[in-house]
Amino acid sequence: MECSGDAILVRLSGVWRLQGGLPSDATVRQELERSPRPARIAFEAQTLTHWDSTLLTFLVAISALCRQRGINMDRAGLPAGVRRLLELAEAVSERKGARKEAEEASLLERIGTTTLGATASLAEILAFLGGMTITFIRLFGMKARYRASDLFLLIQRCGAEALPIVTLISFLVGVILAFVGAVQLKQFGAQIYVADLVGIAMVREMGAMMTAIIMAGRTGAAFAAQLGTMKVTQEIDAFTTAGFSPLEFLVLPRAVALILMMPLLCLYSDFVGVLGGAAIGVGMLDLSWTTYFRETTNAINVTDIAGGVFKSSVYGVLIALAGCLRGLQCGNSSSAVGDAATSAVVTGIVAIIVACGTFAVIFYVLGI
Repeated sequence: MECSGDAILVRLSGVWRLQGGLPSDATVRQELERSPRPARIAFEAQTLTHWDSTLLTFLVAISALCRQRGINMDRAGLPAGVRRLLELAEAVSERKGARKEAEEASLLERIGTTTLGATASLAEILAFLGGMTITFIRLFGMKARYRASDLFLLIQRCGAEALPIVTLISFLVGVILAFVGAVQLKQFGAQIYVADLVGIAMVREMGAMMTAIIMAGRTGAAFAAQLGTMKVTQEIDAFTTAGFSPLEFLVLPRAVALILMMPLLCLYSDFVGVLGGAAIGVGMLDLSWTTYFRETTNAINVTDIAGGVFKSSVYGVLIALAGCLRGLQCGNSSSAVGDAATSAVVTGIVAIIVACGTFAVIFYVLGI
């Protein structure tokens, strides 16, 4: 924009489309209000390439400012199509009350809307859980229909392909636990009990929980993205039309694969975490490998291992159900697939933490 004497020249260039957002007329407004007030405003659009209603909205706003301040608006520099649309837009004045003013919802209305949304969501969750219960009953009765090849492929993806990330995270968790414990126990000359600390923490809690969180972010999100994409491309509707149950054909293999692999991954995570603790014990505390592992085996028992494995199985169920539920609830747009994956991770992790706290209370009451 250039100002020369009593005239303002506005240069329009580039692309003016809704994707780029609606431009502000604040700069032109400031120039129109300066003193002395300009008598004319002109336009230059030689470098204007593509435009849509965004440009027209901008010019209508400028035209309204010019009429309010008695300034002449020279439209000769605008493209012919823009001039015709601008004349058409100004030919009929806007009807009073045509635009509905946005009204802020009352507190009672917001509470009601939130309650209705929560009720609908709860109904969907209960319907999904009921359908999965029936599906598992059919599985035990050898009546569920699914492809064994899909199950074996999912077992590989949930098991063997998850080993690298589980190895890395579990080893680092063991190292962190051992390092924190070593700093404190070394003050009392009780370095040997680092093995007890790491062993009990990994076997009872951390091994199962860290594996579950990893799988929620890795596999739960993948389940949601896969089913969400199938929902967008109407493949799930095609299954229903063909007479196949999506819960049996799509959800059941994923749930079974994760339930079968989680206990094995948990045991592997426990072992790798103990190795991480041993690395600190041997490297920092001058303990021998034999001494460290002997102390670890004395600290843990079969009940601890069984409790961790049982927790991991429950976590596997929660991750699979959360991922598949969010995938089936996915909207019909590409962005909804990403939202479904994000929601699956959040739901899965929250369910894992709640279940972990519940198990802690139950095991304490049972004296385990």
